[in-house]
Amino acid sequence: MLNGERKIERPLRWGMVGGGRTGNVGYKHRLGALRDNTAFQLLAGAFDIDPARGKDFGINLGVDPSRCYPDYKTMFQEEAKRKDGVEVVSIATPNATHYEICKAALNAGLHVICEKPLFFEVGQGEEIKALAEEKGKIVGVTYGFSGSQVLLQMRSMVKNGDLGQIHMIELQYTHGFGCDFKADQTNEGQKWRVNPKISGPSFVLGDLSTHTYYMSQLICPDMKIKQVLCDRQSFVKSRKPLEDNAYCLMRYENGAVGRMWASAVNAGCMNGHRIRIVGSKASIEFSDNQPNELLYEVQGKPIQKLIRAMPYLYDECNADERLGALHAEGLPESWANIYLKFAIAIDAKNRGDKETLKNLVYPDINAGIEGIRWVQNCVKSANAGGIWVDFK
Repeated sequence: MLNGERKIERPLRWGMVGGGRTGNVGYKHRLGALRDNTAFQLLAGAFDIDPARGKDFGINLGVDPSRCYPDYKTMFQEEAKRKDGVEVVSIATPNATHYEICKAALNAGLHVICEKPLFFEVGQGEEIKALAEEKGKIVGVTYGFSGSQVLLQMRSMVKNGDLGQIHMIELQYTHGFGCDFKADQTNEGQKWRVNPKISGPSFVLGDLSTHTYYMSQLICPDMKIKQVLCDRQSFVKSRKPLEDNAYCLMRYENGAVGRMWASAVNAGCMNGHRIRIVGSKASIEFSDNQPNELLYEVQGKPIQKLIRAMPYLYDECNADERLGALHAEGLPESWANIYLKFAIAIDAKNRGDKETLKNLVYPDINAGIEGIRWVQNCVKSANAGGIWVDFK
């Protein structure tokens, strides 16, 4: 159980690039990082492309005005001059900027926590991975839903053979808020997501499905995709060539199969985020709408509903619970769990603790590269007319 006690010697000195007043994700980063005040301390930021607005925002967060910077380059330069300068930075900016900011941060001697999708090309990911290894730094990726401890219960059940051999993986992340196409022009957080120059080669594949794909890899780490087939649509025509709906089929190396549905135009849907793992003996199903519950369906037996934080769950699951089974947890706790693991990973890297890094389950640079690989191959398949392509 987590109760806020320190897991590292001192809070990490933390800064942010982006995540300002008009962004959609900045508050989630701060909720996660500051939930345990023993993990991170927000000391600096280049919060906005508009320097005046960013400074005003930072001051309202309680950041020293002199450490509210007009841009990330200035922040990295000025913080490097301070004895108490930041040592880790979160990148919560539009997709097209991730690569250059991440590279600059590593070259400035900073650990990095970056939004997804990490970059546009697998080669960029491999380059940053090599740079991070050279600099002795951690690169984490904020797949924020993946901090739910119920996913660790699913991982343990798969590992321990409770489901038997895995045959099918069903993935879905959909909502209906993309039906409001006017938001493409009026909402600051939406505008860039439908601009291919900024968002990259995809909309919902990068914005939504990368979350669920990583969660499936967390649950089933030994399941490797062999081939993928993707068919994507732009039901709001002005979004072409970006998709607002996509269907993907997967073939795994062990003979299992899978499906992914990602959509921003599932009209009326508030949050259709679910994962179902089907084995030869039993199935498990997680829904983000009920994050404290896990359906466990054994063939020939009554359906069981497993509840978060109960003693019958695996230790790996309950190690991350915070509030007890009586009280519901959700997305803020998931983000907090991810950020706490980022802090533990950074601390371990600084100390040369290879054993902790080896056993820590969190979305690292490799998870980010896999997310890039997922999007690249799906786009490749769709652009070729929806054909099977080798996953590479």
